[in-house]
Amino acid sequence: MTLRIETTRDRGTTVHYLIGRIGSENVAEVEAEVHRDRGRVALDLEEVMLVDMDAVQFLVACETEGIQLLHCLPYIRAWMDREQSRADGTSGG
Repeated sequence: MTLRIETTRDRGTTVHYLIGRIGSENVAEVEAEVHRDRGRVALDLEEVMLVDMDAVQFLVACETEGIQLLHCLPYIRAWMDREQSRADGTSGG
């Protein structure tokens, strides 16, 4: 399974729809897409089925930068929360 990125732009907001698997080999590509845009940026994760550690760390960084994550699957959100807790130096449970 590979990653496909579809992009829409409307009223100053760019939404990148990520479809498939986000792995370490894809992070640079997604990061380039995100930083190419000006204005509000969102990543729609509804069709992301699998991520790895690099992808999770990237998504945490995106959110920290103010990039909105839409339709994030619960397992991805839970993993992101654990990674954020580690980065903050708090226990994640």
